[in-house]
Amino acid sequence: MLTMKKLFTLILLTIIAVTAFGKPKNQYVRIKTAYGSCIIRLYNETPKHRDNFIKLVKLGFYNGTLFHRVIQNFMIQGGDPDSKNAKPGVELGNGDLKYTVPAEFRDSIFHKRGVLAAARDDNPTKASSATQFYIVEGKRLTDEDLDKLVAGRLKGRKIPESEREYYKSVGGTPQLDQSYTVYGEVVFGLDMVDQIAAVKKDKRDRPLVDVPMTVELLKPRECRRLDKILLPPPAPLKGV
Repeated sequence: MLTMKKLFTLILLTIIAVTAFGKPKNQYVRIKTAYGSCIIRLYNETPKHRDNFIKLVKLGFYNGTLFHRVIQNFMIQGGDPDSKNAKPGVELGNGDLKYTVPAEFRDSIFHKRGVLAAARDDNPTKASSATQFYIVEGKRLTDEDLDKLVAGRLKGRKIPESEREYYKSVGGTPQLDQSYTVYGEVVFGLDMVDQIAAVKKDKRDRPLVDVPMTVELLKPRECRRLDKILLPPPAPLKGV
């Protein structure tokens, strides 16, 4: 029979093993381009979009697709399957798969600089494209800018004070809030987005020199490491 000391040691080793090798809290992906790479954390709060993106990445779907639409101080868009091997000057942005992803709007998730969000057509339920996405570069706004958006594009919907402060100090695209699903954010490598957004482009906002991408899932070990770096430790219990 196990002694109490051996039992305690076994339990401790089990806890250490689970902590070291257990399932990470978040899935991260890496997007590589000629302008560098970025790492994106996919949001657990938007599971349909998260799982759809993971599925496509596992299939290698995005590898060789282009960032086909770039607008400085706004966003860079990619994921059109028709962009693979597309001839120069061809209009892109209409390719997709034969399904959509239901909208997943969350009050706490907004279009701050660096977020990953789903493109879509003008459908009444605001369902997302199965494949196309954009990463927000955005810009800083003033209170006057935000008030104009509330009165106009946002049709009176108030912007929470914490989000206003973020839009003023860091930037984003608040005009898209609660209209396009946000499902991740860049945690490293946002300069890649800035560089791509600044390239020369044609009248349709397609870069004159193609910007292909490869997208890969980070391994569980890498995800656990990033969780440890990026997620705050739990607050200590009172009295401890």
